[in-house]
Amino acid sequence: MDGRHPVLARLDVLVGRWTVQPKVEGVGTAWTEFAWQEGGVFLRQHSDADAVPSTAPQAWRDNAPFPTTAVIGLDDAAEELTMLYADARGVHRVYRMTFADGVWTVWRDAPGFNQRFSGTVSADGDTVDGRWETSKDGVTWNLDFDLTYVRER
Repeated sequence: MDGRHPVLARLDVLVGRWTVQPKVEGVGTAWTEFAWQEGGVFLRQHSDADAVPSTAPQAWRDNAPFPTTAVIGLDDAAEELTMLYADARGVHRVYRMTFADGVWTVWRDAPGFNQRFSGTVSADGDTVDGRWETSKDGVTWNLDFDLTYVRER
């Protein structure tokens, strides 16, 4: 889209289909696909997994969110992105997001369950190494899981 806001244009690197590998023993891969909607005004992310392996830890099997959908849009006054997220468990969340200099950050401040993600895009744009963390108090953060996105196309 010509004339698109430069903050939205930074997200072009995410467009396409990716294999997602959580770095959790026994957990298989998933996939995610990013595509522009409404002529480049919103970026839609849809994720799914063929199946959660029986070798996955019980907590993963019990809490698998797939499929998931997120819609990312811009608040141009703050030059900050917002992500609306929903999944198969009936979870609905609002995240804030930034994407600059090859670093992708996503976070939400919620009483008792704060979350944050940080991912770094490789120089060739075909890999994102990231991690999700959680915090009950917003001060002490614990690793939820590491993951890697690898571009399929």
